[in-house]
Amino acid sequence: MGLLDNIVRNSFIYMVKLYRAVFSPFLGSNCRFHPTCSQYCIEAFESLPITRALFLSVIRIVRCNPFSSGGPDPVQK
Repeated sequence: MGLLDNIVRNSFIYMVKLYRAVFSPFLGSNCRFHPTCSQYCIEAFESLPITRALFLSVIRIVRCNPFSSGGPDPVQK
């Protein structure tokens, strides 16, 4: 991985952690999946190429809604 790749990857992880610290306490625990959507995004960006991690993260967030059954959904490696 190059320097630019690490910067982009760490930027996404930082944004998720910022969301968890600032907004998540006010919104409560509403995620229907395990691991939570934010933890899923962090794991995806730590273990997958950036484009795949971004794609899987967006799909996961879209799927996390009141009409979803939820349940275990680990990062696909």
